[in-house]
Amino acid sequence: MVGIVGVVVVFVMVFGGYLAAGGKMGIILKSLPFEFTMIGGAAVGAFLISNDFSGVKHTVKDIGKVFKGPKWNKQDYQDLLCLLSELLRVARRSPVELEPHIETPAESSIFTDYPKILADNETVNLICDTLRSAGMNYDDPHQVEEVLEKRIEGNSHHAMHSSHAMQTIADGLPALGIVAAVLGVIKTMGSIDQPPEVLGKLIGGALVGTFLGVFLAYGFVGPFAAKIKTVIEDEGHFQSLIREILVANLHQHSVNMCIEVGRQNTPSSLRPSYSELEEALKGVRKDAA
Repeated sequence: MVGIVGVVVVFVMVFGGYLAAGGKMGIILKSLPFEFTMIGGAAVGAFLISNDFSGVKHTVKDIGKVFKGPKWNKQDYQDLLCLLSELLRVARRSPVELEPHIETPAESSIFTDYPKILADNETVNLICDTLRSAGMNYDDPHQVEEVLEKRIEGNSHHAMHSSHAMQTIADGLPALGIVAAVLGVIKTMGSIDQPPEVLGKLIGGALVGTFLGVFLAYGFVGPFAAKIKTVIEDEGHFQSLIREILVANLHQHSVNMCIEVGRQNTPSSLRPSYSELEEALKGVRKDAA
């Protein structure tokens, strides 16, 4: 919703200010289709040249993050804490009992209580792989933390591809606008024998290219890239929370302490209060009983 409001504000402020200053939209509207074809088409072509199919698909999909925001909300963080609490209690009680939950999470009575988390393959794999490693006596907390850190860093690097790709296009759009403007000047020079009022319109049309390149770069594509980066960083806290709890578990802290470590490492705007989490955990334990 905020993203849509931002788009509207950009249009209203730029073109509203132009009209309020006495500008006329006629020359812009007349030149816009041709300039946009050149600039937008060149930008799309450059984007396709610099990315493979999976990168293109990834970037197009991530544009939705500008308007939807982060995937995980406060309830999801609370659900994650409850999920990990259940898994750790089972692991402490009987590693053998834990095995079916981490080998076939889609059939696990624990994971299926949290369908949104279960639907995220990387999150589920991160939890299961780490718990499986712990069950194989791969229990050096520092070593596990390092492995998890590298894995999360790799996930973040991959997720950031769309932001980097869009920022590259944003950096190139002003130059593409100049290309379109130069072509407009070339067209104008071919009509140098025309009267001043005709030349004025031709030059104005050429300058629309420069305007459009800068406008798209700094009004839309650049902010879109920045927003995607912010959302991906926010979503990364979800996996970082898993790391903190599972490493705390390897240090042999109590389950309650492990979950409290996770709760306190949750971003403040998404962190459930101690009483909220306690109530949720009581409900989980009651259902398990």
